[in-house]
Amino acid sequence: MDLVLVAPEANPPVAKIMNFGKYKYEKEKRQREAKKKSKQNQMKEMKFRIRIDTHDYETKCNRIRTFLEKGSKVRVVIMFRGREIVFADKGKEILDRVASDLSELSEVDRKPKLEGRDMWMILRPVSKKDKPKQGGNDNE
Repeated sequence: MDLVLVAPEANPPVAKIMNFGKYKYEKEKRQREAKKKSKQNQMKEMKFRIRIDTHDYETKCNRIRTFLEKGSKVRVVIMFRGREIVFADKGKEILDRVASDLSELSEVDRKPKLEGRDMWMILRPVSKKDKPKQGGNDNE
C-alpha cells in the first residue's frame, strides 16, 4: 500500500492509501476507453476528372454520401491533365453539381478553389439540428 496524492491542488491536499500500481493501471484504462469513444473527425477525399461518365459520377457521389453519413468531411478534387486546365469552368460546373446533388446531406465548407492543376472544395455534413424537419404540409 502506498500514500498517493490524489488532488494536490485542493485545499487541503487530498491523499489516499492505496495500491499505486493498480491505481495507475485503472487510470490508463479509463483514458484508453475515453479515447476509443471519442469521435475522430476525418477528412476524406474524392477525385474527379472533367471528362467523367455519368455512371462513374454517380458511383463517386454515392461514395461521398456514405462518407458524409458517417460524419466525415469530404474534399472533392477535380484533377486537370495537360491542356484540360483551359476548361476550369467545366471543373467548377462539376463541383457545383456535386454540391447541389448532395445538398440534403452536406453544405459547402470551403468554396471551389483552383490551386495548381487541381480545383477543390470541402463539403461538411449537415448537423442533425440544422436539417429541416420533414413531414409537415405547407399547403394548409
